[in-house]
Amino acid sequence: MDATRKPLRIPPAMAVYAEEHGVFDIIQKMVEKVLVDRPEDPIQYMIDHLSNDNDDVPRVFILGPPASGKHTMAKLLCKRLNATHLTPENVLSSDVSLLVKEAQSYRDKGQEVPDELWAKLMRERLSQVDCIKRGWVLEGFPKTRDQALMLQMAGVCPGHLVVLDAPDIVLIERNMGKRIDITDGVLTFVLSKQRSLAPHTPRILLYGPPGSGRSLQASLLAQKYGIINICCGQVLKEAVADQTKLGELIQPYIENDQQVPDNFVLKILTDHLSSLESAKHGWVLHGFPQDTDQAALLKDAGFMPNRVFSLDLSDDVVIERLSLCMTDPVSGERYHSIYKPAPRSEVQERLQQNPKYSEEKVQARLDAYHANADELEEFYQDVIHINADQDPYTVFEFIESYIVSPLPKSLPEEPTSP
Repeated sequence: MDATRKPLRIPPAMAVYAEEHGVFDIIQKMVEKVLVDRPEDPIQYMIDHLSNDNDDVPRVFILGPPASGKHTMAKLLCKRLNATHLTPENVLSSDVSLLVKEAQSYRDKGQEVPDELWAKLMRERLSQVDCIKRGWVLEGFPKTRDQALMLQMAGVCPGHLVVLDAPDIVLIERNMGKRIDITDGVLTFVLSKQRSLAPHTPRILLYGPPGSGRSLQASLLAQKYGIINICCGQVLKEAVADQTKLGELIQPYIENDQQVPDNFVLKILTDHLSSLESAKHGWVLHGFPQDTDQAALLKDAGFMPNRVFSLDLSDDVVIERLSLCMTDPVSGERYHSIYKPAPRSEVQERLQQNPKYSEEKVQARLDAYHANADELEEFYQDVIHINADQDPYTVFEFIESYIVSPLPKSLPEEPTSP
């Protein structure tokens, strides 16, 4: 390997485009179909696959014992999703193909239809236009493991598997005419996106008032998931400490506690956000942007987060958290008058307050935050609000749940009667 080559820089816009348009998922699904179907002309096959535009149609197996509600649930799903309802019986009566005639001949003799023939029948039915364009819900099949394996070998795999179950006493009551209790849980599950095996790079933005715990949450995310933690204030200080050219330019602003010009900040952040590590592992950014002008600069540079979290905290709680915080100049330990008081009176007597945590300065920072918060939310739109006035690990669990799972799709509206 040539040691003189420059480090790889991934254009951020390229990764964003690929993720937002599902390029990885499309390629993955096409390769799966080619490997299963093994067409003579794979290129034309992939072209036809793309033209069908049916990767997101429902493909559902509904299984369960008698009286578990399979039929009712299948009809409900087909109505809501406009999908084709299939059962072993209607597959055998759907047309008069050679496969159907062969299966009927077994039944006429009082024999079971072989599993291999069932798999061919299902594949033939699912390859018809209505199933390709609208999707399908297959009720009550497969019934055995061998049938499931035959379907897999024939290239028939569901996007979602629903197994309805209940205690025997409940099933007996239902079979005697009791009303079936159907919830929206199955519908929500079927509408949920499958976990993609395609590369997903977290690009997380945390914002909120001072004292809302952004730094701690970013640190927890970085520790657990290997995401690159980019704190705006910290990277500016590092640039000064490393005596880089930009660091020398911003040093007077840092030393005089003045705001660093946005163009300098963006250049330093770009070095971190576009690094190979950030492109590979993802990033969590906090401390920037603080207004819509900065957000626009970040967007124009090609850095758009795919999760934006607002850590919400009332002004009273912010002032209580920060203005009552003190530091021991001897040990460097931080204490809080309410949540973590000094252990001894001699420690308490030597505690000092950071000037930026005075109540007046905290209130000024709050006013600056509130002046831009609403516009920032409009800029990013899909902001996820988290109540930050709780245990930090509870806050982390909420954030984590939105990162590891896809954002939910909205339920389709009930079809109206003509």
